Amino acid sequence: MGFLKKSLVKYPDVNYPDFWKRVVDVVLAFFMLLVLFPVFLALFLGISIYLGGSPFFFQNRPGKGAKAFRIIKFKTMLDIRGQSGELLPDEKRITTLGKIIRKMSLDEIPQLINVLKGDMSLVGPRPLLTEYLPLYDPVQAKRHQVRPGVTGWAQINGRNAISWQQKFEYDVWYVDHLSFALDLKILFQTLWNVIRGKGVSQQGHVTVGKFIGNQKPRDVTKA
Repeated sequence: MGFLKKSLVKYPDVNYPDFWKRVVDVVLAFFMLLVLFPVFLALFLGISIYLGGSPFFFQNRPGKGAKAFRIIKFKTMLDIRGQSGELLPDEKRITTLGKIIRKMSLDEIPQLINVLKGDMSLVGPRPLLTEYLPLYDPVQAKRHQVRPGVTGWAQINGRNAISWQQKFEYDVWYVDHLSFALDLKILFQTLWNVIRGKGVSQQGHVTVGKFIGNQKPRDVTKA
């Protein structure tokens, strides 16, 4: 059984990404939105009252082929700026409610709308900032060969608690080994990690620090 489990995610499924992955995304995202609608509504009202204004955070992110799309998340921070107009550090802007929402990954729920629209997949490399695009080397840029995901291989192997180098290695490994079995494994492990609150942030930081440079990646064979 151990060999069978490993073999399910060792080789890419050439038939899955072109059609069936999108079918699975639409069906599961629609079902999840129905199930989570009471939570969605409660957060919509709670954040609107707590922070005032729109409860959503919108930002352009690169998707498949590095084509930009607008990601949707629940807002967890205040728009507090310093004297020169720049946003204050995350740890000074995040709210108590925002910390709870992030710990439980509830801020990601609106991204199910992105999945239904075709901007994202349930599983894939996380969509990062557009300003990072010139910083990738050719290997790391392979992460844009597939739709970005609500969760991914890097997220279940450390999420924000691992380095940028490790994230990119896991992202590229996922692209090279994409299969239905691997996606299923990632979805189940994501649920378990959310329940445990594992890997939400790096030690000493509310969010992961910015990617500021490139390093030569190494091969990742963990399955």
